[in-house]
Amino acid sequence: MFSTLAIIITLLLLMFFAYRGYSVLILAPIMAALAVLLSGDFLSSIPAYTDVFMGALSGFLLKFFPIFLLGALFGRLMADSGAATAIAKTVVEKLGASKAILAVILVCGILTYGGVSLFVVAFAIYPIAKDLFKAADIPKRLIPAAIALGSFTFTMTALPGTPAIQNAIPIPYYNTNVFAAPVLGLIGGTIMFVCGWLWLQSRARKANAAGEGYGQHDESDVGGVGGGAAETNLLSTHHTSFTVAMIPLILVIILNALLTYFVFPSMDFSGLQTQFPDLNIAGSLGLWSIILSLVVACIVLIVMRLGHWTNLQKTINRGTYDSMLPIFNTASEVGYGAVIASLAGFLLIRDSILNLTPDNPLISEAVAMTTLAGITGSSSGGLSIALSTLGEDYLRMAVAAGIDPELMHRVAVMAAGGLDTLPHSGAVITLLAICGLTHKQSYLNLAMVTMIIPLIAVVVVITLGTMFGSF
Repeated sequence: MFSTLAIIITLLLLMFFAYRGYSVLILAPIMAALAVLLSGDFLSSIPAYTDVFMGALSGFLLKFFPIFLLGALFGRLMADSGAATAIAKTVVEKLGASKAILAVILVCGILTYGGVSLFVVAFAIYPIAKDLFKAADIPKRLIPAAIALGSFTFTMTALPGTPAIQNAIPIPYYNTNVFAAPVLGLIGGTIMFVCGWLWLQSRARKANAAGEGYGQHDESDVGGVGGGAAETNLLSTHHTSFTVAMIPLILVIILNALLTYFVFPSMDFSGLQTQFPDLNIAGSLGLWSIILSLVVACIVLIVMRLGHWTNLQKTINRGTYDSMLPIFNTASEVGYGAVIASLAGFLLIRDSILNLTPDNPLISEAVAMTTLAGITGSSSGGLSIALSTLGEDYLRMAVAAGIDPELMHRVAVMAAGGLDTLPHSGAVITLLAICGLTHKQSYLNLAMVTMIIPLIAVVVVITLGTMFGSF
């Protein structure tokens, strides 16, 4: 009883202090130790940190550090080369200011689906979105929702092949790949995109009917949070054609698909298995595909822009540093989850979740993923905690129920993209800061397109998957 109460208290404290802006790097170990202390096991608090917490943290780094590193580097190369800006300007020119909302969503979607970090996208696209919304006289308060819809939803969790870290995390647990349940992913992604776009369009029309325009805003320092000024300065210093800018993004997706479906399946890995007897080949191929695709895309982007880089060394270094905070934040949350999972009270919580729908583990999985994503304020953090503690159970339940692990993969990722944008989410707080807006001004519409509609999409995918299986 005390152990379960300790878990609940520390989870609430984690949410509270994260919302107040404290770093999860220090919050996670403190809350993990506090949970052990409140459970009455004083002697175990130190080894719980040094062995359990750090063991889980290092295990997460071992699996996913290359993807975080390469993803951040690729995003920085796209930004500093002017490729991100070229894509944004082309889409905007084709659609025009009258379709400002759709233009922002599409630009963010193209960039994030191609592998650019959502934070890089937010910094780079905000100045363009601001000018577009002002020209179309659409309330500025809708900009965060438009950026979030294109960056935090369908391209992050639903579309098959997306190189987002969220789509990679289930691979070693379910022995799947980033193209898992492709048609169901497309259906879910379409629901998020279309319904989110229609919602924002309806809000814009309502505002227009009420006489509300862009509004008066002090924008002298907006967009420069956390280094964003560097991205905005790129808008006028680089000139890249749309075709050239799209090549690295297309390479990521095409190479990923070729490696996943043609190259690796035709190769004999028996020699590797002999050399590395503990290697999980099936659970590694999906990760190897993403890593190789991002490496090639980075090299191609660098070579294509040779002679045009302002400071390539600085770009590479900064891209490398950009990966540090996100991966250590997520790994710290995984460490916290491992400590929680070691407590006696977690057994009650685990059993209640697993037995929520014993005949359909998809529902139980969705609840677990989105709940933990909401608690941590992070889709990747919640997904990692849930799978590291319950992944084996869900795989066993899926096999017993005759459910394709690919369907489990897609539902897990999409569900993690549900409650991950509660008010204390770091991504939400950062996005609002970039745009110079408050939760009161923009959060309701942001929550609608990043939580409510994605959760509806999850329900649809679970329903279709239950009726027809994975496809």
